[in-house]
Amino acid sequence: MTDIERNQEIDREVVKNLPKEERDRLNADPITGEPGAHPVGTGVGATGGAAAGAAIGAMGGPIGALVGGAVGAVVGGLGGKGAAEAMNPTEEDRYWRENSLNTSYYTDTRSLYSDLDYDRDYQSAYRVGYENRPHYETTTRFEDVEHELKAKWEQVKGSSRLTWEQAKYAIKDAWDRTKH
Repeated sequence: MTDIERNQEIDREVVKNLPKEERDRLNADPITGEPGAHPVGTGVGATGGAAAGAAIGAMGGPIGALVGGAVGAVVGGLGGKGAAEAMNPTEEDRYWRENSLNTSYYTDTRSLYSDLDYDRDYQSAYRVGYENRPHYETTTRFEDVEHELKAKWEQVKGSSRLTWEQAKYAIKDAWDRTKH
């Protein structure tokens, strides 16, 4: 049975009412219940595509910009969805939640903070690595974009107590693990 056939057999209303853990496992769209959804990747791609399409279409005047933006949003949305599907954020979070304790940098940081907490301190660091990796060519090294990732970390770190020097090891680990 193909994925399409399997998805057609799934009652999306049932999926929307499943416990959060099960919806996360299915990577279900929070609105439609569609399994395997990637609304963030699709949205990011659509936004970028719309901007690029509008810029190109602007050469044809206001109508060209409007059409270019619409076409760019569709194409970008599909590209963003494809990039998001290459990496499952639920699976990555589960992996790092289980494996972060086995890293030397986590152990070192625990000596600074006796109440070190994955959700508060490390989760967003890993996310910066695995969510940003698909936005770069496969040949791009972490070191080549470290300054950009540092800026992203500072934007999303929230209540994490990690400095860039502490977080960058987790970000690099997640970056290196993510394939696309």
